Amino acid sequence: MVVHRPLRPPNAAHFFLFGPRGTGKSTWLRAEFPDALWIDLLAPEVLRRLVARPERLRELVAGQPDLRVVVLDEVQKAPQLLDVVHDLIERFPGGPRFVLTGSSARKLKRAGVDLLAGRAIVRRLHPFLAAELGSRFDLEAALETGLVPLVWSSPDPRGALAAYVDLYVREEVQLEGLARRMDSFLRFLEAMTFSHGAVLNLAEVARECQVSRKTVEGYLGVLYDLLLAFELPVFTRRAKRQLTAHPKFYWFDAGVFRTLRPRGPLDRPSEIAGAALEGLVAQHLRALIDYSQLDLSLSFWRTPNGNEVDFVLYGAAGFWAYEVTSATTIRPADLRGLRAFALDYPEAQVRLLYRGTETLQIGAVRCLPVEPFLRGLAGPAGLV
Repeated sequence: MVVHRPLRPPNAAHFFLFGPRGTGKSTWLRAEFPDALWIDLLAPEVLRRLVARPERLRELVAGQPDLRVVVLDEVQKAPQLLDVVHDLIERFPGGPRFVLTGSSARKLKRAGVDLLAGRAIVRRLHPFLAAELGSRFDLEAALETGLVPLVWSSPDPRGALAAYVDLYVREEVQLEGLARRMDSFLRFLEAMTFSHGAVLNLAEVARECQVSRKTVEGYLGVLYDLLLAFELPVFTRRAKRQLTAHPKFYWFDAGVFRTLRPRGPLDRPSEIAGAALEGLVAQHLRALIDYSQLDLSLSFWRTPNGNEVDFVLYGAAGFWAYEVTSATTIRPADLRGLRAFALDYPEAQVRLLYRGTETLQIGAVRCLPVEPFLRGLAGPAGLV
């Protein structure tokens, strides 16, 4: 089943395409560049040959003088090839276009790679958006099994998601040699599911995992480098009151969060569902900014006394504040953070996203059903 992705390649430029495994980078590139020379670095024999002799890449390109595009898939497996790519770009400015994909920035960082000295643009691919799926989007399914294309397109999404988490989130980390003590790292993964959509408290996570704060910082860097998680900074522009200093943490996909999150008699389903919904909105807003190349930053706002706005979008493209709740009816407490934000920033458009069915205007706050909001995020016009 074909899903048309909103990502567009930059015009005639070399570029990196980053995204977690399973988000469809190779599928999208094969559709965009069907005639490209394809170098799959996940293939062991290809990887062995090119790591042993990186200059072989130069020979492959020279052997096809009419070549227009070269794709290096999962380039972090052989970061030394970027030196050859850089040399080819410098020597032959009219030569083929290079497209390099990656699902981990860690090896590139460790190798001291500077992403071709700024000669390549960076693009990112995310899980599906509701707008991409149209009538095939199911909010309940998205909250439970997520929107990673590899999982979503499977005839058994739950089984595919469990395999994805086991084979990628756990084993990939171990194979990369990123966690020396896998038992403590697995405790960390579980602990971080309780931080999904919450302000980060590294000292508390360290105590729960029985490791040092420095170890937790290192583990957190692993998640970020593998593109499995991201954080949002605090919105501090023209701040009129004291704000929290710590960022908020999110897993990159609601399904990955739900699978890693332990469940038992002491867990409140509404709490887990609320965190999953907030994360789903976060991944949509983040993808929209990347795909539309909007001049917007994504952050959150929180005061020490508990007034909070989940998402603040700010930039030349506009100024919005969104609070998310999984409730089907609106309570005064749901509006408290947005009202406080509106007092400080009357220029902002303040919105409450909820699981109800009616669009309401309560003072300065516009209350929107979350499912149609997500379906409408096909472009900047969707930020109503």
